[in-house]
Parts: sequence; structure tokens; C-alpha cells
Amino acid sequence: MKLKKQMRSVIQWENPKEYQLFYKFIDQGDELKNASKLILQPGQGCIFTYEGKVEGVFDEEGIYDLKTGNKPFLTTIKKFMNFFESEHKTGIWFYRKADMLNVRWGTRMPIKYNDPVYSFPVQLRGYGNYSIRITDAKSFFVNFLIGKLDYFVDQLQEVFLSRITQPISNYLANAKFSYAEIDSNIELIAEETKNKTKPIFEELGFKLLDFRIEGTSFDSETEKRIGEISDIQAEVKSANIAGVDYAELQKLKAMRDMAKNEGMAGASMGMFAGMNMGNTMGNMQMTPQENQPSKTDVRAKLKELKELFEDELISEEEFKVKKQELLSKM
Repeated sequence: MKLKKQMRSVIQWENPKEYQLFYKFIDQGDELKNASKLILQPGQGCIFTYEGKVEGVFDEEGIYDLKTGNKPFLTTIKKFMNFFESEHKTGIWFYRKADMLNVRWGTRMPIKYNDPVYSFPVQLRGYGNYSIRITDAKSFFVNFLIGKLDYFVDQLQEVFLSRITQPISNYLANAKFSYAEIDSNIELIAEETKNKTKPIFEELGFKLLDFRIEGTSFDSETEKRIGEISDIQAEVKSANIAGVDYAELQKLKAMRDMAKNEGMAGASMGMFAGMNMGNTMGNMQMTPQENQPSKTDVRAKLKELKELFEDELISEEEFKVKKQELLSKM
């Protein structure tokens, strides 16, 4: 068994795990001083350390023959191999050169900014994916890996997400996209976010290849506020269609609700009839005959009144009374 260990001749990264960036070669006790070949697969690189210092970074795939020394740096490696069983400490870390595609991201904390249209603070979350490629393995190894046995993309995520929130928040605050404009500008936001986060990845030793935003969501309080505003806007539009102002529409809705309440129907209908009688008398006294609406105007009003009834904004009784009033003007 000991002879088998001593005869081992290959150092390579076997079966890399998905999204694994770095891996330290540990041969489970094998004696490596007789190792003769280092194999780098396509998309792999290797960092060699001696007594805590980086002595070489190798990023060309192929087989490196330690016996012949046909690569310039192998003379150094061959010399260090002789000390594997002594107090001299060496290490071999493989790293992934190939592109890391479709790495998932999502905002850890909501991005807060003031909506430029509604003038209240909103909280926005986003999620998507990005792709990266390592460009400075030595810098990342020295400044972030710190001798760990392996390193995965999700560990890089923690560093990345902690740094992107502020530049994205600043961008959204200055871009002044309102709640309703976020989705229509999602590609622009993604492109600007990519430009602002490139330096962050470069500082880590990576190149950001692309950055995508797949979806966004606002906090429940913002959704509630926007919903209330939309309801009011819809009611104002309905009032315009019916030819009444918003205040009068609110009165009609209040009377409709009262009519639905058993026990108050008679009182509400009496109130409605009284109001309409007053309106009719006022029209008779104040509107000259020559200013009476045309048949075309009355027909339009009747259509609008029917839409209000079908949308349940007025009751059947209210519809009949108002209809009769309009028909009397023809």
C-alpha cells in the first residue's frame, strides 16, 4: 500500500463540483514527492504556494511533465516537491477559469427610495442572474480565499450582495422611475446596474459578463397605497363618463349602499327622490328653453347612465329615476 502511494504520478482536479471556484488538492496522505505530472483540464488553472507564498499561477490547460521540465515553472515545482515530507509547506489550489453562467442573485434587503410621482417612500426588491469569469485568480486567492480548502459561488454572493445595494439605490433615486415605470424600464435598469457593479467584480478579481433582472416586487404598504390611488382614479373617470362631478358620484354611491341596507331603503329612496325633485325644479327655474340639451346629448347621457348601472355604481331605482329625468328632456 505504501509503495502504491509513493508511485503516484498524477496531480489533477477530478470531478469539480457545480459552481465550485477553488479547490485545494489534498491527496489523503499520499506521498507526493515522486509525483511527475500536473494535469490541467480546459477551463482550469492552478496556484502553487510554498511556505505561505504564491510561487506560480498556471492557466494553460495541458500536461506538465515534472521530469523533463518542459515548462519553465516546473523546475521550481520539481524542487519544491522534494520537501513535501519536511517542514517546508507547499500547496496546490485548482481554480475554475471557465465562465460561471446564470448565477442567481436577489436583493437581501429592499431598496428604498422616494417615488417621484406619488411622493412617498417605496421599497423595491429584485432578482435575476448574472455571469462571471475569474480574471485575477492570484488577487482573489490572496485577498479573499485566505487558504480555504474550497470556495463556491454562493460564498461570493454574500460579498457581492452586500456591496451592490447602495449603488442601485442611488441610481434609482436619481433615475426617478415611478412605481408604474419600473417594468417598462427593466432592461435599462439592468444595463445601468451592470455598469455600476462592474468595478465591484473587478475589485474581487472577476469580470462581469452580463447582468439580468428577471422580476421585481414592491412592499405590501406600497401596493396598498397604489391600489387606493387607482381606485379613486377609476371613480373619477366613471364620474366624468356619467357627466357628474366626483362629489356627486360619491353621493350616489352612498345612497346605493344605504338602499342595500334593509330598513333604510325607504328612507334613502325618499332622500334620493327629494334630491332629484329639487334638481328638477332648479332646472325648470334656471334653465331657459333654448338651452335645453339636444337629443344627441340626451342619448349620450343615457348610455353613460346605463354603464354606471351595469357597473353597479347606482341602484336599479336610481337608474330608473335618472333615466326618466333624461327622457323628459327629449
